[in-house]
Amino acid sequence: MGTYMAKKERQFIVPIFIPNMGCPYRCIFCNQAKITSYRRADIKDRLILDTIKKALRSKRFHTYPKREIAFFGGNFMGLKKDIIEHLLKLVFPYIKDRLFHSIRVSTRPDSMDQEKLNLMIQYGVRCVELGAQSMKEKALFLAKRGHGVSDTINAVNFLKKNDLKLGLQLLPGLPGESRSEFLKNLEKVIELLPDMVRLYPLVVIRGTALERLYMEGRYRPMGLYEAVELCAESCIRLENRGIPVIRIGLMSSPGLKDEIVAGPWHESFGFMVRSRIFHKLIRPKFKNITPDSEIKITINPKDIPLLIGYKREGIEGLEKDLNIRIKEISIDSGILPNSIKVQ
Repeated sequence: MGTYMAKKERQFIVPIFIPNMGCPYRCIFCNQAKITSYRRADIKDRLILDTIKKALRSKRFHTYPKREIAFFGGNFMGLKKDIIEHLLKLVFPYIKDRLFHSIRVSTRPDSMDQEKLNLMIQYGVRCVELGAQSMKEKALFLAKRGHGVSDTINAVNFLKKNDLKLGLQLLPGLPGESRSEFLKNLEKVIELLPDMVRLYPLVVIRGTALERLYMEGRYRPMGLYEAVELCAESCIRLENRGIPVIRIGLMSSPGLKDEIVAGPWHESFGFMVRSRIFHKLIRPKFKNITPDSEIKITINPKDIPLLIGYKREGIEGLEKDLNIRIKEISIDSGILPNSIKVQ
């Protein structure tokens, strides 16, 4: 399978959600108020400052080498210039006092604006995440995104020209894009060489146009394990090329589970994907093991949870698939991560 690199920079990110602010369209899958539990009317200065102050009180805050404030859930560069300046001025004192190192924002690929970006850089924005969602035109059209693949490519070049860190957000499972097509189009993402990627397998949220399609039988979401497999393969391809995947699956928020009508959401989804990746990587170690064998595994202690998997699904699945019994697991810090020794 090749060398696998999954290095992620340790950073403390404080998310401030601005649901759908600056968005010129409503995508068929989107209801940020349901996803984040924030309504647009909730986004007041006091809430933003309280969110930051709460983060400052965290015991883990100063243990992270890098700390960021992030504006998510809207189209930041699509906001009016005075709103952008107001939001950034509000949090900039924390940058100035070096409590946080920088600001990141999420935005649409078709909202690039040099004047606004210059302002954002002035106030400490160092990373922009693009809601690319897909690199297939049909999928973007059916999702009513209002932008095309060329907008994503142009936005990437624009942000790189301005020396900003770049993230791409992708939605596996969109209507009009099969699993195999998503993996094929992932090569286009790799060619763009983003600094990071987020994978959000598509789920059906209450109150969206996608819910209507699902209820009418015109859209079938991925199953949980289908999505785990797709995201595992995607992570391997991206991270083998040095592109870290920094988030897998929607982050849990109060009441989110009740708003999901269908689709592959699970509170441990990211862990399930990482465990699946681990099992893909270690499978070659068993190629010479005969069925009905009893074996001993030596493993890096940090990889024990990945081997065992969610509710023991990993280790029990391994034993069942290979018709073996793992009689002993020992730990050795000298074993490289993502590897095992089989005896």
